[in-house]
Amino acid sequence: MRDPYSVLGVSRNADQAEIRKAFKKMARQWHPDVNKAPSAEDRFKEVNAAYDILGDDTKRKNYDRFGEASTRAGFDPNAARGRGGFGGFGGGGGGGVDVDDLLGSLFGARASGRPRRGPDQALDLTITFLESVTGVRRSMSLRRPDGRVEPLEVPIPAGAKDGGRVRLKGQGLPPRGGGPCGDLVVQLTVRPHPILTRNGDDLELDVPLTFREAMLGASITVPTPTGDVKVKVPKGVRSGTRLRVKGRGVQRRGTPGHLYLVLRPEVPDTEGPELEELAVKLDELYSEPVRKKLVL
Repeated sequence: MRDPYSVLGVSRNADQAEIRKAFKKMARQWHPDVNKAPSAEDRFKEVNAAYDILGDDTKRKNYDRFGEASTRAGFDPNAARGRGGFGGFGGGGGGGVDVDDLLGSLFGARASGRPRRGPDQALDLTITFLESVTGVRRSMSLRRPDGRVEPLEVPIPAGAKDGGRVRLKGQGLPPRGGGPCGDLVVQLTVRPHPILTRNGDDLELDVPLTFREAMLGASITVPTPTGDVKVKVPKGVRSGTRLRVKGRGVQRRGTPGHLYLVLRPEVPDTEGPELEELAVKLDELYSEPVRKKLVL
């Protein structure tokens, strides 16, 4: 076999981080599923074998001392040391790096000889804003490529976002020739809400008030994703004042978000002399011009 240091393109003083990085780079380059060159499979096996030696501290030390002989089946480093470093067979070797696991993390089960997994199947699903806030289990029918229709239940977690994905393990398509199925990947579209907006796990809701409620305070009832709540409006609130309702935002398990109420006093939508008279009286209540601080 070729010198493993040359195969991976690293120096003899390279540390494990450098060796691992070089292996990942070359494994991607020569993996037969990526590289269709006739020599790709042989090069990939060579890279794999080189990392099997250099990625294991015990095997690497034996190679550095005894050379290629240390890679042969039945090599015994103790016997080799007793014979001045030549030969030495009969015992086992050390272990510590699972190349199969590392290859599996790079390319899936195919690289390590395990059964080829089937392809993933994609599915689009539209949910309401409130369903994304509270979470929901959606029952639906899934049409397979062969025409079969199967019932399916998709668990949507609280906090799902527009464009997010839910992956259902093993519910995709089977591979040719048998083996484990791929995954079903559900792409989510969240319909916007007419009055609620979202910021992370917090929600925001504009709440109209009458002038009396804004000036004198009031106890009002407002809707939330988990039911109505009563809220106390303090006296003299201004437009844009925010009140926090704890735990009534996105219902993420353990740490739900909050609902922020943005108070908006509204002008009455009626006209007439009574409203004009009231407006004049209200103007007289201001202690200073309202635009006093409006200076550029």
